[in-house]
Amino acid sequence: MNGDEKDPRVSELRAAVSRLRRELAAHPAEFPDRGIAEEELAALDAMARGGCPEVPRLRRSLLLVAGAIGSMSALSGALGQVRGAVEMFGGSERRG
Repeated sequence: MNGDEKDPRVSELRAAVSRLRRELAAHPAEFPDRGIAEEELAALDAMARGGCPEVPRLRRSLLLVAGAIGSMSALSGALGQVRGAVEMFGGSERRG
């Protein structure tokens, strides 16, 4: 049994990452950090397939993807879905 059969958060993360990967692949614009975004999305997918991803690693990958994509409005909905899926894993204590 894989991780998403046990934990609905994993299913949500996998679906969100899959959507963003598809939208990124279809996006016609080339940008300098596209490779970073693609690599980190692949890492997020691998963590989700593993079952119980580590929250700090999820967040690091999310930050790298968000930074790589920047403010591309065409991808903002899919990126927001990934962000929401990562946040479902908790561990969001704010320091300040």
